[in-house]
Amino acid sequence: MNWEQLLSLKRQGDTSKRLRIEQDDTRLGFEVDYDRIIFSAAFRSLQDKTQVIPLSKTDFVHTRLTHSLEVSVVGRSLGRLVGKKIIEKYPYLKEVHGFHMNDFGAIVAAASLAHDIGNPPFGHSGEKAIGEYFSKGNGKKYQEFLTPKQWQDLIDFEGNANGFSVMTSSRPGIEGGLRISYATLGAFMKYPKESLPKKPTRNISDKKYGFFQADKAFFQEAAKDMGLIPNKSGDDIGFERHPLAYLVEAADDICYTIIDFEDGINLGLVSEDFALEYLIKLVKDSINTSKYKTLETKEDRISYLRALAISSLINDAVKVFIANEEAILQGKFPFALMDKSKYKAQMDDIIKISIDKIYQSREVIEKELVGYQIIQTLLDKFITAYDNKFNETASNYDKLILKLLPEKHNLEKENLYDRLLHICHYVSLLTDGNALELYKTINGNKKS
Repeated sequence: MNWEQLLSLKRQGDTSKRLRIEQDDTRLGFEVDYDRIIFSAAFRSLQDKTQVIPLSKTDFVHTRLTHSLEVSVVGRSLGRLVGKKIIEKYPYLKEVHGFHMNDFGAIVAAASLAHDIGNPPFGHSGEKAIGEYFSKGNGKKYQEFLTPKQWQDLIDFEGNANGFSVMTSSRPGIEGGLRISYATLGAFMKYPKESLPKKPTRNISDKKYGFFQADKAFFQEAAKDMGLIPNKSGDDIGFERHPLAYLVEAADDICYTIIDFEDGINLGLVSEDFALEYLIKLVKDSINTSKYKTLETKEDRISYLRALAISSLINDAVKVFIANEEAILQGKFPFALMDKSKYKAQMDDIIKISIDKIYQSREVIEKELVGYQIIQTLLDKFITAYDNKFNETASNYDKLILKLLPEKHNLEKENLYDRLLHICHYVSLLTDGNALELYKTINGNKKS
């Protein structure tokens, strides 16, 4: 892979290249990506989607929106620091093509901003609830009518693939979705493969999948344009990662490790003394002890340690990336950056505490149980009504259910797979609160 090709400004539907040297620096294409994502309805819905505590009304607990903004900030720093090193190593990128170090930051920031845009309500249990509706619930009856890969898309519903679909799928009058640059889409593609074969290797890029069968043609087009390296044979589609996808992943890893931990401390699920024991290992080289001692509140003390910890992890991630940049360009770095961090043991310790004290806390489990019931009920009602309408067997109840669909989702889909995926897509874009209200309406217990 080469950087000039990887930094493609091309957008879906373009018939020719967009040259960086001809770009207006006051309205750079990679920055337009950020704007289009942040103004999208799918991004706005993240303000009421679970990060750690579902349906939480606690002010200081992060939602998917605040998490995504924070990941974007960390991603921008990672991108700029790496971009500075890359431009120094390959000066022709600036001298001939006009690229700047901030271009790398803009790409990683935009991709990081969108990294959770396809996640369903109620956290990762939302993905599982959709998958289990098909693998173990009423949706199992559709299996015989689908190809193995179409079926795997549904039973292993993946927020990353859904996010790619959110940003790129066309609908009447809206060709190419958000029309994001290929470089930003490449950085977004943490898992550039289809749903089968599942986990064919231990390569980090094969851990999950990154596109639905419905989006396969455009995914391949974008990957080919950027020069991503194919790594599957026969009829299976998969590629080595875009190098900047490693930075998006690192930004997410850093934020959820440290900031979810901070939420747990502020909620009282993790004691401050316990937290200090773990965070101090990340900041011992940079902490100003006298300043720390002047901080009077737990929130201020933890905030200070969090900022130092994130800074330590950013600098280390950049070192790992630059040390392995040539292997990454050759498609020969099958690891997450933070797996090679000198702080990996400390991060693993924090994650273990978070799993025990936060992710498996009673409040989280209770809310995720509610989410399962809500998502599976909504899927069943809307899929049944949508499919019955196509088959001209819709009852009056089905017709009433379909009237609850927003206009932009009330589309005709000829193919069964497309119909099933369309309703999954609709449910996935609901906020936690909207899903709950819709569930109450359908069950007849919404207060008027």
